Amino acid sequence: MPNTTFESNVFLLEFSDVWELHFTVFLMLYLATVTGNLLIISSVAFDHHLHTPMYFFLMNLAMQDIGQVSVIVPKSMINSLLNTRCISYSGCVAQVFLFIFFIASDFCILTVMAYDRYVAICNPLHYEMVINRQACIEMIGGIWVVCFLYSGIHTCGTFSTHFCSNVVNQFFCDISQLINLSCSGLNVIEMISTGISVFLVLGCFIYILVTYVQIFTTVLRVPSAKGRQKAFSTCIPHLIVSSTFLFSACFAYLKPASHTPSQLDLMFGVIYSLVPPLLNPVIYSIRNKEVKKAMAKVLGFREFSTNT
Repeated sequence: MPNTTFESNVFLLEFSDVWELHFTVFLMLYLATVTGNLLIISSVAFDHHLHTPMYFFLMNLAMQDIGQVSVIVPKSMINSLLNTRCISYSGCVAQVFLFIFFIASDFCILTVMAYDRYVAICNPLHYEMVINRQACIEMIGGIWVVCFLYSGIHTCGTFSTHFCSNVVNQFFCDISQLINLSCSGLNVIEMISTGISVFLVLGCFIYILVTYVQIFTTVLRVPSAKGRQKAFSTCIPHLIVSSTFLFSACFAYLKPASHTPSQLDLMFGVIYSLVPPLLNPVIYSIRNKEVKKAMAKVLGFREFSTNT
């Protein structure tokens, strides 16, 4: 079957046959995610105590999370309101490009945050020299450029192939589902981008793992219990966020490919695309007293108790 139909419209799956349920669930998830991450951004921006490299990276992570959910959720809610499953070909291309850009940026920022924690705990005397303002801006700028190019290559490779169907078994244009629709298999560009993906994910995962082994080894040598607790309070949230991101993505992409509509595919799509951005601000606000105090100021609470 030629892909002329695919180039005009793409049909997505619905999260639920009941449009009210679909719209309500996605609206609640979207508002909770955007509100939580906006609180993180506002807290870091308006509290001078949080004008440090660690919170600068956290603010950028929150910005990427808002972008990630904004690329896919509003379109799904609009479709449920209009009782349609369509997305234009150009809209699908844009969704794939932006989603890959934001999710790759997330992973790279989490890796840089691991490096930040490593220098702060294992080499504290060199921290201000290594992780300064200019270095932070250069690292974030480098992440944006690299992820932009990576997303462009991945998107070109995906849409340069021929598709046997125009029905995507997901509530958004998920690249793994699009590859399943290919009639000719992976082309050269997509094989290269897939190889880059494997190298990037494994490299970042191994780096984060090795980094935290060294961090925990150093922390356990700290004689002061208060010092150990302070170090763990800055590392545990990042480790939980990184683990949530990695495991949810692995479940979504490493499971056996399905060529038929499946509620399991939809659930995995929701888990890896919406759950990490939703949980990130919750994890950081629960485990970090400074973030909680800054959030309280943003919300207008004069007195703040960590017990409350």
